[in-house]
Amino acid sequence: MASRFLLTFAICRLIVTVGLTLNPTELLRLGVDGQLTVDPFHVEAASRDFGGLHRVEPLAVLRPASANDVARLVRAAYESAEGFTVSARGHGHSINGQSQTSNGVVIDMSGGGCSGGMRRLKPAGPRVSEKGRYVDAWGGELWIDVLRRTLEHGLAPLSWTDYLYLSVGGTLSNAGISGKGELLTCSEEQNAELFHAVLGGLGQFGIITRARIALEPAPKMVRWIRVLYSNFSDFTHDQEYLISLHGKPASKKFDYVEGSVIVDEGLVNNWRSSFFSPSNPVKISSLGAANGGVLYCLEITRNYDESSAGSLDQSLMGKLNFIPASVFTTDVPYVDFLDRVHTAELKLRSKGLWEVPHPWLNLFVPKSRIADFDRGVFKGVLGKKTSGPILIYPMNKNK
Repeated sequence: MASRFLLTFAICRLIVTVGLTLNPTELLRLGVDGQLTVDPFHVEAASRDFGGLHRVEPLAVLRPASANDVARLVRAAYESAEGFTVSARGHGHSINGQSQTSNGVVIDMSGGGCSGGMRRLKPAGPRVSEKGRYVDAWGGELWIDVLRRTLEHGLAPLSWTDYLYLSVGGTLSNAGISGKGELLTCSEEQNAELFHAVLGGLGQFGIITRARIALEPAPKMVRWIRVLYSNFSDFTHDQEYLISLHGKPASKKFDYVEGSVIVDEGLVNNWRSSFFSPSNPVKISSLGAANGGVLYCLEITRNYDESSAGSLDQSLMGKLNFIPASVFTTDVPYVDFLDRVHTAELKLRSKGLWEVPHPWLNLFVPKSRIADFDRGVFKGVLGKKTSGPILIYPMNKNK
């Protein structure tokens, strides 16, 4: 999908600031078309992120009216004699303070809400081209809003993040920070080196202000399947087999493959397993998990329309080595599946369990060592000492 992106962003150079003496009120004279504020309410909101591990207070917050505002601020930082830092914030879903900055300005790309006397402000919403099968979206646009707009045309993006209340730019770059202040457009053909650098570049190459996202006809329904394993080798073998089917006809592969590790019986029925029946909870002991009380969950889906529900190829399931008694299947509307994590979020918010610290660690583990990782970490270090999700799935190295 990356080859179909067209990214417009403010090119950035990392600026290290020592002994900043800039007066915050001087920032208000930049002459941006959006809103630049030093109001304590908005400064406090930009001081926190989803991770909840750090509080870093910026000098000011900018809600840009256009990409030119972003470039103007970054250019001012680059040319400033004193220097100041700049960080882009989408939905503030960073874990370790990536969307925060001290002694500088946070760019609120999402436009925020109307609270605190500061009106909602951001560029025009997503623009869909039915003929070109793409949508142009502002970098601060949330994926849920992109989905709603494209569905009006019977279309949807080709691939998704698990959580739709993230910004487009934040997802593509994993947060943004500082630079020279040039506006450039890039694709695989135009400024190609920069295009590939900015995707997943942790914001070190630019603040993404707009992205062109490829679309496809939106499915109506999703068959959502979860199966359990007690044998780690069978689990990873089946995952690797399923992702090897990429490029096969739609009827010969699944549309979504993910996995998780269950090291505590309570986690089988946790927030990521919400379609298991509360009245009939899954018991690890009943599934023969003799390997230190650890189970592995494979999650797969197939998209379909009502008219094609009966034509789903069942032979793929016959090639997998899961515990036979552990098949859990549900059919849900396409949008409900995509928005499943938000549904879980609402449940956690109702219990006061959302606004808490969220430590998170991502690791790439070589295939040659993943069995050692299972023995040493899943069955060793962790024991039954974790209550959060542990996701595990293979990736094709050519991706």
